[in-house]
Amino acid sequence: MTDTKEERARALDSLHTLCDFFQNRVEKGPQDEALREFDKSTKKWISYTYQEVANKVKEWQRAFAASQINPGSRVAMLLPNGVDAVCFDQAAMANGLIPVPLHAIDTPASSAFILQDSEASFLITNRLEKWEQIQKAGFDLSKLKKVIITQEETLSKVDIVQTLKDWLNSVTGKEILPPAPTEHDLACIVYTSGTTGKPKGVMLSHKNIASNVRSTLAHVRPEIGAKFLSFLPLSHMFERTAGYYLALATGSTIIFNRSLQYLADDFKIAKPDVLISVPRVYERIYGKLQEALKKKGPIAQKLFSWGVNVGWRDFCRKNKIPYEGGFSTIFDKNLGKVFQKRISKTLQDQFGGQLKVAISGGASLNEKVAKVFCGLGLPVIQGYGMTETSPIICGNKVEDNDPNTVGRLLKDVQVKIGEKDEILVKGDLVMQGYWNRAKDTKLALTEDGWLHTGDQGEFDSEGRLRIKGRIKEILVTSTGEKISPVDIESAIECDPLINQCFAVGDGRPYIATLLSLDKDKWVELAEKIGVDPTNNESLQSHEVKGYILKQVKKLCKAFPAYAVPKNVALTLEPWTIEKELLTPTLKLKRKNMMAKYGTVIESMYKGARR
Repeated sequence: MTDTKEERARALDSLHTLCDFFQNRVEKGPQDEALREFDKSTKKWISYTYQEVANKVKEWQRAFAASQINPGSRVAMLLPNGVDAVCFDQAAMANGLIPVPLHAIDTPASSAFILQDSEASFLITNRLEKWEQIQKAGFDLSKLKKVIITQEETLSKVDIVQTLKDWLNSVTGKEILPPAPTEHDLACIVYTSGTTGKPKGVMLSHKNIASNVRSTLAHVRPEIGAKFLSFLPLSHMFERTAGYYLALATGSTIIFNRSLQYLADDFKIAKPDVLISVPRVYERIYGKLQEALKKKGPIAQKLFSWGVNVGWRDFCRKNKIPYEGGFSTIFDKNLGKVFQKRISKTLQDQFGGQLKVAISGGASLNEKVAKVFCGLGLPVIQGYGMTETSPIICGNKVEDNDPNTVGRLLKDVQVKIGEKDEILVKGDLVMQGYWNRAKDTKLALTEDGWLHTGDQGEFDSEGRLRIKGRIKEILVTSTGEKISPVDIESAIECDPLINQCFAVGDGRPYIATLLSLDKDKWVELAEKIGVDPTNNESLQSHEVKGYILKQVKKLCKAFPAYAVPKNVALTLEPWTIEKELLTPTLKLKRKNMMAKYGTVIESMYKGARR
């Protein structure tokens, strides 16, 4: 029996829930590899077939039933990506429970808030210490009836806490499993990252997510047996839909990254065919390439730039994108292409050498980075979406890719541009509302079903969507110019010296930036300029600030003059989740940044006319 990728996609049309998607692949390819993870105890990679995963899911279903957790109950997960996370999620959904994924790198207080807000009756996490920290956060967790710990083999009996081993062994064999869910039942409540306030629980049904998987497959269809490397957290809806539900629905293999510190090694071990990532990963690799080129000298830099330009022009021809010509294009077909292929292997090797589809979402990808990747034969496909839309709204395709846009609308998705150029979305992908937030739901959804995204956008002449920025985040200078801070920050963070960037300028005469520097690179720069790297006052020296401002202006030279920063402030302090300056999806909490660095920001405008 043939089982092409087109047939796999069509088979999903008759299925209604995410549980159906998984069971379909168990029946069609029981011995296909489904999951692979690293076992720290044996120091070996362990593989699981679809049938083996299904058997484990059934064990978890019986344990949920033995615990008398009723359909509709919220059950929370605070786990790293792995087999346990998949078993929890699939078993919970199959029993009609509502998974609430917590952000694995979030603060204990944020996790406790979500547990309280969702009224979760069950929590599973990997270490007892995490649960103890959550308990101390001061929230009402009286609804919790059971806490399961996966890593400890034995635990002294502590109120509601139990090991995973003991919980699974509590099954008597007499448990009656509840009916399977329908497409109208909730598949999860995923909390927003809280950039503008307390996180809100987004209610997504099986129909919401299943429709998004089907629509995404019309844009990107992985080859049969494709390997996905999973490292974005499963509490991130982008990874949840594109890197997990879609992968299992199409019979692919998910390989779980050991941890971010091993990501570069795991690329080479897993040799993925498909990568789901955020711009920061691509930007980091771009930064490493640029750093290596600086060490090789100007000739290597020019040859690299030539190779990128040759590949970029070829990419533009294939995708019907205008590009700059010139005398050098006469060498493109022969010598240029040969050289371009040689240097493209350097980039491919960073990802294991077999990458066919590189998808970027969660934020806009810097234009320079996109040009290098596309020019070196690894076209990054940008998409756009949000948690409230399950999440993907539109995206580019391998054969139809303009990296200056987020592509065309997915099948069965409607978009219109409203007041202030706001993007409004309608379709089966749109959420059911916010958990216990009737007022917020009413503000987000119109009576006829259009979702306010809060993003500004426009369609180009080819029907592709271009994102202009967040309505609430757009900086409006005192001269009336409107600038997206995220675009500026993305451009500046391409420099290896600069770990993080915060652009300001709302109501001010010009744009300025607060920069968090890489400590090792700072030492190198300080020695080059001739200042003491251990003296904090060195960061304020005229020579240092002048040098870095010059670099910042170079990085932003593609922007209009009014968007190029005219002042900088420097720090070695990293902005972290623990300090409440980043969301779990690593976006800046702008209000918190303004509050913490208000005095520093004021100093960048001292003496300036408003």
